[in-house]
Amino acid sequence: MDEQAALPAPAMDENKEAIPSMAPPGKEDGMALRSDAVAPPGKKDEMALRSDADAEMWKVNPVAMLGNGGVILVLFETPSGFALFSYDGLKLFQPDAIHNIWGEFVKDFMRPVWLKDFKPFKDKASALNLDTGVNKDLASMIGNVISPDQKLAVGKREYKIIIEHYLGISCLYSDEVMELMWGLQNLMPHYLPKEVSKMTKDDCLPMCKGIMFLLNSYGFDVKPEMVNENIIEMACLVLECDFNVKKHAKELHYAGELLKAISEIDFEDWDLLKLATALMIVGYPKGEQIVAGNLQKCVFQLFGDDYSTLVKDAPKYKDKLREVACFRVYEEMLWARKLRFKGLKRLATLARMAREDYETEQAMRNPGEIPEV
Repeated sequence: MDEQAALPAPAMDENKEAIPSMAPPGKEDGMALRSDAVAPPGKKDEMALRSDADAEMWKVNPVAMLGNGGVILVLFETPSGFALFSYDGLKLFQPDAIHNIWGEFVKDFMRPVWLKDFKPFKDKASALNLDTGVNKDLASMIGNVISPDQKLAVGKREYKIIIEHYLGISCLYSDEVMELMWGLQNLMPHYLPKEVSKMTKDDCLPMCKGIMFLLNSYGFDVKPEMVNENIIEMACLVLECDFNVKKHAKELHYAGELLKAISEIDFEDWDLLKLATALMIVGYPKGEQIVAGNLQKCVFQLFGDDYSTLVKDAPKYKDKLREVACFRVYEEMLWARKLRFKGLKRLATLARMAREDYETEQAMRNPGEIPEV
């Protein structure tokens, strides 16, 4: 058995390159729509600790809790060893993270993590053991990469217990972390191609909860074992389309308050695309901006009497709305909705084909039995 050792104190590397933002392309916040909007209401500068209240807020902020600017280290177990990746840990604490994390781990060009180190171990069971602690080689591997106060995400609860007890490193283990681990496994052919051929069925993690939630939310009754690469990629497209609508929600509702104040129109029950359409109408009441396939032909049915009110009150919104921004948001949301419609149609076909393949496979394995679906 390999010698066990405590983790040496990690030294600061002055030449270590700064880790860039890990936010994928297109993940920016919604643009400001009101001309008086410097920032969405209630949004505070997290770094400006000018009062005791702000200092207290900073204590419970994920950036403060995670340390290292929010960038965490991830210990990922492979068939023959362990790998270390760096990852933007703040994404684990975002709203609905459990539903969204997987979307960044579908195609290799997304590059949501950085591979820091990989080491094979002849006896992985002795590398992390409740009785003997952490293998000396694994301890050194972690110590050479981790920064002071940096958190380490692990894929098993017992790994968290062992590492925190023997090495004194604070670890993260949660459902969100397991979504991250699934993502790393999905991209293993890109980061660790030699490990893929060594994978067995026992090495595979369960299908991530985020994909199953999306499929179920759109009415696709698909078992985890039916999900294949094509379904994952199409589900990711649908997720991205939804994001490109939802990311504007805060700014749209903020701008929508003008509809109440100026035109006395209650928009609370509207969906986001209808709200974006209303803001574009008051910005361009004469149809100066047109999007192919937009809602111009059905605005009367969409808004009823509110349409004439929007057109009549349009001059009152002058200098209160950023017309170009309203148009761009509307254009992006309309495009996303149209693309999502096509994606859902394709996803329905893929789900049906996957179910048929599953039923055929079950019938071949159990002749004479009716497969459970």
